[in-house]
Amino acid sequence: MSLYIQWVQYLPQSSRTILSFIIPAAHWALSLAMFASILLSLSYAARKRIFAPLSMFCIILLSLIFNTGLSFVLSQLRYVPSEPVASNLMGERGLILSNSQSPNETVIILLNGMEDPLGPRVTAAPESPLFFQASTTAAGMPLPPIPFAQTSPPFLNNVFSDININSVYLQRRFSDDHLSYLIYAGALIFMLSSLGFIMKISAWPLAGFFLGVLAFRGILSLETFLNSQEMQEFFAAFFQDMIPLVMVVPFIFLGFSLLLNIYSFLVFASKRYDIND
Repeated sequence: MSLYIQWVQYLPQSSRTILSFIIPAAHWALSLAMFASILLSLSYAARKRIFAPLSMFCIILLSLIFNTGLSFVLSQLRYVPSEPVASNLMGERGLILSNSQSPNETVIILLNGMEDPLGPRVTAAPESPLFFQASTTAAGMPLPPIPFAQTSPPFLNNVFSDININSVYLQRRFSDDHLSYLIYAGALIFMLSSLGFIMKISAWPLAGFFLGVLAFRGILSLETFLNSQEMQEFFAAFFQDMIPLVMVVPFIFLGFSLLLNIYSFLVFASKRYDIND
């Protein structure tokens, strides 16, 4: 996320406004708030021994209403007029973009410098010949990491990056179809709220909370994996016309959630049977 913001600031492709910075950051914060609020709610419900189905229903309902409402508000902010923000440009013709901390990564040379960042460039990838592009408007190769120090630990960078990807998915579905957004967000929230049994594995509440953090991190990585281009192509070839492609990932979330809830119910029933016996 920080790399993306810095690239936007130093390599502007068009005139940007204050809202163009605030809205993506707000979507990112909304996704972070969704995961954090569900995690804290499950931890509180486990500590206070609240009836699991009731707590799950309240978490799903409140989270879905909160996220849908704020997503609607953020979608309307793009129509608010805002003054453009002046960006500080750097470099002239032949500007070299590389990562000084990782010299073996991709290097890009902007032949026209910052006067035309989307113009011709030369790309030097490791173990590959130089690649010239006359125009980069539709180029698929991303920009390399900027040559600034990365002070954040790699684990946090990966978490923040996955949260940003989640916010992009939710924002895209809300913009395309509100019903698709409700199904996707509802399935994701349902799966997250089904992890309440993890909070009860340990008698120490803090240990259960840390286990929940690891489980939520796994769900976040799973979502990024399922929505990757390779997996989407696999789903399109495997399911073909049986179900819409946009519904595959929500169905996976729902199926996984049902398995988790069945497991939780069986564990609960077995403990009651042992106690009565």
